Amino acid sequence: MKKELISLRVNRRTYELAIEPSKLLLDVLRQDLDLTGSKRACDDSSCGACTVQVDGIPMLSCTMLAASCEGQEITTVEGLADRGGLAALQKAYGDFGGAQCGFCTPGFMMTVKWLLANNPDPTEDEIRNALSSNLCRCTGYSQMYQAIRAVLDAEQKGLKQELVEAK
Repeated sequence: MKKELISLRVNRRTYELAIEPSKLLLDVLRQDLDLTGSKRACDDSSCGACTVQVDGIPMLSCTMLAASCEGQEITTVEGLADRGGLAALQKAYGDFGGAQCGFCTPGFMMTVKWLLANNPDPTEDEIRNALSSNLCRCTGYSQMYQAIRAVLDAEQKGLKQELVEAK
């Protein structure tokens, strides 16, 4: 099959790639860019393990053509890291055992990142609703919710401290 040249912006870097027009974003990320955080699990868009953000919106990379993402900002779980260190959410998942086997974790993290960007103080129901598109086969949900709540509590405490220091 004939390949076409595309430009993808992934985790704040631009890549020029020659790919087959039918190549899925998940395959480009994993095979061509060696970004293996996003996982192939169901291949029918029912589990969320392949979730990445495209222009800040959680999307399933196992059903998206890579070429359709040209001109958009793609963020994978690898892009969450802050200056080479773990993001607060990544650290909290480790601290609270939210990762379990870790297979679904990248997809969950990308969905949680979107949730917190759009709702900085979600209720338990809002968290559960946002995460309903992701499946954990280890049933580690309670640890994930604890990790998310810890991040929210730390952010609220930090915000309160900033307000006190600003006075």
